Amino acid sequence: MLISLRLKNKAERRLKGGHLWVYSNEVDTAQTPLKGLQAGQEVIIEAASGKALGRAIVSPEQLICARLISRDSKQPLDASLIVHRLKVALSSRELWYPHQCYRWVYGDSDGLPGLVIDRFGDVVVIQISNMAMELRRQDIVDAVMKVVKPATIVLKNDGKLRAVEGLEEYVDIVHGALEDNCAPLIENDTNFMAPVIHGQKTGWFYDHRENRAVLNRLVNGKRVLDVFSYVGGWGVQAANHGASEVHCIDASGQALDWVEQNAALNGVEEKLHCWEGDAFQAMKQLKDSGEKFDIVVVDPPAFIPRRKDIKAGEQAYRRLNQLAMRLLNKDGLLVAGSCSMHLGDDRLPDMLRILGRELDREVMIQHIGSQGADHPVLPAIAETRYLKAVFARVLPTR
Repeated sequence: MLISLRLKNKAERRLKGGHLWVYSNEVDTAQTPLKGLQAGQEVIIEAASGKALGRAIVSPEQLICARLISRDSKQPLDASLIVHRLKVALSSRELWYPHQCYRWVYGDSDGLPGLVIDRFGDVVVIQISNMAMELRRQDIVDAVMKVVKPATIVLKNDGKLRAVEGLEEYVDIVHGALEDNCAPLIENDTNFMAPVIHGQKTGWFYDHRENRAVLNRLVNGKRVLDVFSYVGGWGVQAANHGASEVHCIDASGQALDWVEQNAALNGVEEKLHCWEGDAFQAMKQLKDSGEKFDIVVVDPPAFIPRRKDIKAGEQAYRRLNQLAMRLLNKDGLLVAGSCSMHLGDDRLPDMLRILGRELDREVMIQHIGSQGADHPVLPAIAETRYLKAVFARVLPTR
């Protein structure tokens, strides 16, 4: 018989409204203590009245101490449910993306908290971040084999979140083989090799796909700067869609080697120029040398990983976008990205407005993008929506 976690009076309101998380301060620990529970264990979540609200997996030492896996308290997180959830997630991705290149599973949004799966055609990369999914690792691999029968499956379990639950980091090819440690993909009619073994996260960032597609319509004949370029998701696509010249900045020499390889895949290597170094310093050097660009894309890592980092993170976004504006031609386009969930939706546009006035520029926001359809948002969980991309035309003051 499963252990129950009973919530305090009225604490069930969020769950009834569609949320899936239980915070440790919402649990009536006098009646149902968290102490003694094991990470990854399944429990029944009960309202203060004793009514079952669903079944959850627990992380008893964390602020988010439980995550619902089903509103049906009798439904275990077993092999059958994993297969079912993978099939549902797959059907939603196939509605949107024809090339079998997408984020197949996006954690809580797909009913599999702590699990991310990216698909690169016949290569599937699995990333597990909590104990519950780690305990079911073989069930997940077996489910992937059953649903899509890929040639290769990679476990890319080296993310920072694993340390929170005391999980070791490892990367392992558990099925098939992988040539040059990379997986081929197609995004917006551009070919790439994603470094799924040695690259960041799963090797690729599908979340900006639609935002890159928007930019691709605007780059013909333009001189483009791609800051924090990683393997060239923005820059190589811009070159492939008609940009006259693209400069990529990244602190990783290895990432820039991948930029050059991806440029060569598309026959645009003559247009690409790579700058290795700190983004802020490199942009300052470009400004001091009098360089100007028609389009500047700044897509940094999360400057605000935790709520307590908001002040420092906003200062970093401000510095970055100020440098970007200074590098624009008089009628230039700034694409300001953020993957910080803790940066409010209104903060980046407002930041650009303030910077425009300080630099005596007129800022016109023409488009605001978010994450693609393979990163679905649960309306009740604001944290599932994190990505921002602000397209701003920066003009001389009228």
